[in-house]
Amino acid sequence: MKYLRLLTVTCLLQFTSTCIAAEPDGFTETRRPLNQVVAIVNDGVIVSSELGAAIVEIEKQLQSRNTQVPSRDVLAKQVLERLVVEKLQLQIAEQGGMTIDDNTLNEEIRTLARENGMTLADFRAVLERDGYDYPAFREDLRKQLLIQQTRRQMVGSRIKVSDQEIDNLLASASGKTDVEYHLAHILVSIPEAASPEQIAAAESRASKLLERLRGGADFASTAIAESDGQTALEGGDIGWRSIGQMPSLFVEPVKLMQAGQVSDLIRNSGGFHIIKLLEKRGDERHIMRQTLARHILLTPDILNTDEENLARIRQLEIRLRGGEDFATLARSNSQDTVSAARGGELGWLSPGDTVPEFEVAMNALAPGEISAPVKTSFGWHLIQVMERREHDSTEEFERNQARKLIRSRKYDEELLLWLRRLRDEAYVEYRLDDA
Repeated sequence: MKYLRLLTVTCLLQFTSTCIAAEPDGFTETRRPLNQVVAIVNDGVIVSSELGAAIVEIEKQLQSRNTQVPSRDVLAKQVLERLVVEKLQLQIAEQGGMTIDDNTLNEEIRTLARENGMTLADFRAVLERDGYDYPAFREDLRKQLLIQQTRRQMVGSRIKVSDQEIDNLLASASGKTDVEYHLAHILVSIPEAASPEQIAAAESRASKLLERLRGGADFASTAIAESDGQTALEGGDIGWRSIGQMPSLFVEPVKLMQAGQVSDLIRNSGGFHIIKLLEKRGDERHIMRQTLARHILLTPDILNTDEENLARIRQLEIRLRGGEDFATLARSNSQDTVSAARGGELGWLSPGDTVPEFEVAMNALAPGEISAPVKTSFGWHLIQVMERREHDSTEEFERNQARKLIRSRKYDEELLLWLRRLRDEAYVEYRLDDA
């Protein structure tokens, strides 16, 4: 079911101890006490119960994808590093006074339930049936939302995309935004201000990994065991990216690759990268159905209640069905002053341009037909469909996609730099070997 995918994403992003109730068999009893400290992160700690629960969840996800699971020691190091980075972001959020209140959290859970075709009660029941503790799930989700908010404030708020950048992308040979590439990635990182010896050691390690991959080693298993990248525990899978969306240093190699091919080493300030092209798709036109519509809107205010407006809009409906001119009534009665000056005309509307209630009612009308009164968050409407057309929106789509892709690429690059700087500047002491 779709909710399982959403919960998987939540747990993979968070690795919190409450995603599941059970510890790995024998993990706490034979290897370390339940709450023994396995890492110190600035003034915070990570305990073995958190690490154990996160490892079990990752093992379950890898097994569900039929991916070879590395040894417990290898997996523990990868998972613990992810937990450290998570802890650092939560500390930034706490220092900045960021919070996720219960109303925001409840709305996010309602959205998850709605996306999976469930009521909130059904969603909770399914979670609990499958062994998830609901209060703990809420707190895990709160952490995830808090990390997202922190990233938006620290990274996303600084990213700007200019029209010139969009023009340049669309004018370039790589400007076709519909073509997408499914990529996997391995990173052998180097610290900031790395010494020549550190760089040489990283390059040697990366070269040996590349040799193993070209000798037939499984990319996903190698990424899980060896990669320093943020998607290591997903087998290095970074999903579908267009040329405009992927990191700049990947663009030229990817354009020359065939599906299944592994790149040469790619070097930048963050380290040595290896990418694999898994699949390629796209290059389509975008034709959408547009509606030319007009409306009359009555909004509630101090003088006119919602009930009074409903009575008034019903009277206007009777007059329209009696043959009076829509444009004339819109000019003299509609409280949408912009469209009223045009006889109620809203122009050509694409899917998503209006609120859902309005769009549903409008889509049910034949050209020339007038709706019954329609209630939205803006008030009461009468809607008339004037005309419909099939519109080639490829150019507009490409431009919007280009803006999103440039922003996404900038965000990904800035996020990696910020996380790297955050990690390098933190005090982190591992205690796995002592536990």
